[in-house]
Amino acid sequence: MKKIYLTLISLFIICVGAGILYLTVYRQAKMELPRDITMETAWGDEYRFSEMKPKVRLLEFIYTNCPDICPNTTFQMKKVRDKLENQHVFGNKVEFITITIDPKRDTAEKLQAYAKTFGVDKGDQGWIFLRGSEDDTKKLADTFNFQYRDPGNGMIIHTTSTYLLDENNHVIKQFGMGEKGFRQQDVYEAIMNKIK
Repeated sequence: MKKIYLTLISLFIICVGAGILYLTVYRQAKMELPRDITMETAWGDEYRFSEMKPKVRLLEFIYTNCPDICPNTTFQMKKVRDKLENQHVFGNKVEFITITIDPKRDTAEKLQAYAKTFGVDKGDQGWIFLRGSEDDTKKLADTFNFQYRDPGNGMIIHTTSTYLLDENNHVIKQFGMGEKGFRQQDVYEAIMNKIK
């Protein structure tokens, strides 16, 4: 009887370990920006994922009507950007990408206003605010297992993850969102470690 319990416990531990390995390593290694998507910047310029130069990238999904976690995360990213600018790596080695998951409501004007709130203007290099078709947005979000849905009131329920990508646009690390989930120092150190 003890052998059966030990065997069952061992199988359980192996299954849990395999599940954790799949979720943290294998699935994350498969996450990358699809090259066949073209989006539009907040200022109306075309942005082709197939023409991206090799850089370390920090990617977030937001919607401009979000009352809390989206703007808080973008604010935290602004602080990380300031540190990276002090190291003279922002723009030339590191790029931030913010993508709206609500392209129907988030017009170019709304996305511009959102970007300007965090000190990003049209001519600024290194931080791109994007909107695309609903289909392309969904395809992109699905690539990162980023889930979202609108219950009908415009307050979108969504996953709370941001993604650090290497120069080949593969996810190498995930961070949370908001003040507690997105730890500036951890993100900054992960970026600096990657570009050294």
